[in-house]
Amino acid sequence: MPSETRNSIEDIWGDRTPHAAGQPWPARVDERVTQTPERWVRGTCVLCSNGCGLDIGVKDGRIVGVRGLATDVTNRGRLGPKGLHGWVANNSEDRLTTPLIRRDGQLQAATWDEAMDLIVQRSRALVKEHTAGSIGFYTSGQLFLEEYYTLGVIGKAGLGTPHMDGNTRLCTATAAAALKESFGSDGQPGSYEDLDVTDCLLHVGHNVASQQTVLWMRILDRLAAPNPPRVIVIDPRQTFTAERATVHLAPRVGTNVAVLNGLLHLIIRAGRVDTAFVQAHTVGFDELKSTVETYTPEYVEELSGVPAADLRAAGEILASTETLVSTVLQGVYQSMQATAAAVQVNNLHLIRGLIGKPGSGILQMNGQPTAQNTRETGADGDLPGFRNWSNPEHIRQLARLWNVPVNVIPHWSPPTHAMQIWRYCEQGSIKMLWIQATNPAVSMPDLGRVRRILDKDDLFVIVQDAFLTETARHADVVLPAALWGEKTGTFTNVSRTVHISCKAVEPPGQARSDLDIFLDYARRMDFRDGDGQPLIKWHDPESTFEAWKACTRGRPCDYTALTYDKLLAGSGIPWPVNEQHPDGTKRLYEDGVFPTSADYAETYGQDLDTGAAVSPEEYRANDPQGRAVIKATHYREPHEVPDEAYPLWLTTGRQVYHFHTRTKTGRSEELNRAAPDAFVQLSAEDAAAAGIEDGEWVLVESRRGVVIERARIGHIVPGLVFIPWHYGSWDDPSRPRAANELTLSEWDPVSKQPHFKYAAVRISRYTATPPPGLLGRAVDAVQRLVGSPAPAAPAPQPHTPRPTTGQRVDG
Repeated sequence: MPSETRNSIEDIWGDRTPHAAGQPWPARVDERVTQTPERWVRGTCVLCSNGCGLDIGVKDGRIVGVRGLATDVTNRGRLGPKGLHGWVANNSEDRLTTPLIRRDGQLQAATWDEAMDLIVQRSRALVKEHTAGSIGFYTSGQLFLEEYYTLGVIGKAGLGTPHMDGNTRLCTATAAAALKESFGSDGQPGSYEDLDVTDCLLHVGHNVASQQTVLWMRILDRLAAPNPPRVIVIDPRQTFTAERATVHLAPRVGTNVAVLNGLLHLIIRAGRVDTAFVQAHTVGFDELKSTVETYTPEYVEELSGVPAADLRAAGEILASTETLVSTVLQGVYQSMQATAAAVQVNNLHLIRGLIGKPGSGILQMNGQPTAQNTRETGADGDLPGFRNWSNPEHIRQLARLWNVPVNVIPHWSPPTHAMQIWRYCEQGSIKMLWIQATNPAVSMPDLGRVRRILDKDDLFVIVQDAFLTETARHADVVLPAALWGEKTGTFTNVSRTVHISCKAVEPPGQARSDLDIFLDYARRMDFRDGDGQPLIKWHDPESTFEAWKACTRGRPCDYTALTYDKLLAGSGIPWPVNEQHPDGTKRLYEDGVFPTSADYAETYGQDLDTGAAVSPEEYRANDPQGRAVIKATHYREPHEVPDEAYPLWLTTGRQVYHFHTRTKTGRSEELNRAAPDAFVQLSAEDAAAAGIEDGEWVLVESRRGVVIERARIGHIVPGLVFIPWHYGSWDDPSRPRAANELTLSEWDPVSKQPHFKYAAVRISRYTATPPPGLLGRAVDAVQRLVGSPAPAAPAPQPHTPRPTTGQRVDG
């Protein structure tokens, strides 16, 4: 019989287990099963970036439930609603179970030999005629470390293409860029354990209550105990996180740098700079001090709309706290001056000396569970092991490791970022695009353009996924992939904690793990090393992990003392794990030494405003030699702002019940019932001006496209509208509803992360008769995508009552 420890749909965060600073976080095991399991298999949740340890319940060869792992440092047994419900997607009846090849315009069933032979034939022909630069890879934040590393070696040492990136560019690229700019290398300085002892929390563009529900449980337990930490939230929306804030700053979208410069101004003016730390362990403070001098509270209010009194209140807390944990996410990463803003959060910690000590850490959050591994392994275009593509010795290290010529490894220019990969596809220089475990036909900006690119006759599209997504419907070849629970591998969460997730059941039909697909491709392509031996020398997850360990030796993300057996012992373990730290490393930079020396750094840095790279010669001439780099910049206005034609700001985000494009969570009846559709959140003032009532259909238009959503009125500032971006057409082709129909193709100059968080839009009450022109074309495009006739308009439905818990303000 089905059973659960709590109804996580109604009770998102569960009961409190309060603990005071310095006390261990108590365990609380959350469980949900549909049948009594015959056995439990170790796993890890992959439905947000928290990375919670769990056990997978199995009966009759099927997954029947999950329970939290009480011994795991990340969650101490807790699971959120997605973790407790999302696993049912594995048992969905619409799983892909056989390869598909497009014949006569239709995707038709094929054998694995037919599909792989076609991919290999096309790969060889393109390499021969156009070089490997005609092949691109667009991957995910959902695969395992072993799969990413194999893909990285195939791309960099097998084919030699620089065109490798993934949807992590859309959610986590700025996290990596900011860490590299400030500290010389990727890798979060802090840990989740710092939350257990800190006096103050700063959440910048991060609605942790909805995005990392178990992390919010940890924070709520501190807030429920004596002497709770003070909480500062910077977010334009009144989210559940903001409702628990000591001070909530609600800036206009795109003004994060102005607000953060104002906070830095107040700290410096209060005389609370840790001068000894700054002088001994940083460079660049004088420029920062000069830059922020003009950012008085009154000037910041003029730029951002944040009341001067509120800024002063936040500044007083940040200037006086003895410890501080800061978290940053998409409200920064997907907005104007993304890297510059994230770097200012780093600067705040550096000038106060609040880094590398208990209760003081920075968590530049990830949006996806395995995003950290794309960056570590080189599957996102970076070099494996946080190596520097501008450092010839780092290239030689990889060439020796893989036993290939140096000039095979692409390093003659910066790696091709995702937005540029799509541009090359559009222009025709990339002629084969291999997409794994992601759905860009919903997640990319300016979706009309993305669909046109996918449909180009001269672009051969491969999609590797578990479901026939909106993207897979455009593919020339579809490869059925195994999901979590159907394969074994490891991944690393935001806290640098490495977890293992084991195979519990067989994948359905002919579906294969992504690792097996990559290994098969490498074998069929006959990639060889310098001695004529197979380039890929591993054959299963554990042997791949051992190969990866060799790649990390001596690098910041050192895995060399980590084993599968250690990871199965009861908890994830944070890297580096090596001879010096055999049990892992809770926090980085405790000695005040940063990986910024010219011979070791992962990057030589970029200009925060233009993205211009610092040359190796210039960097070496000013070698920080282990000191952190403080970088300053002025506020710059977003490039698209509201005007008379499009008078409102649009921002997008997520809901607590769904992950990414709902490919998995949308197949859970409970999660889907809790958040069945997109909506447009409007202020009462903006709704009244447009004559829109709560629950009525709204037409939202930008310069790029349109969507039709129901109105949800309240809990948002006038002039701003919000749309969750999870929703595509696979389960509702009746109207354009993907928020990214509206967003713009612009990105941060440093991280190259797209700007999803602002665009200019207009709204109007939508009637049953679709207007001509843009809307009609958008509806027609959606119908072509799903292959069914377009209705005249979405049929009016009774207004669904507002949920009692998480749906109101999560995003």
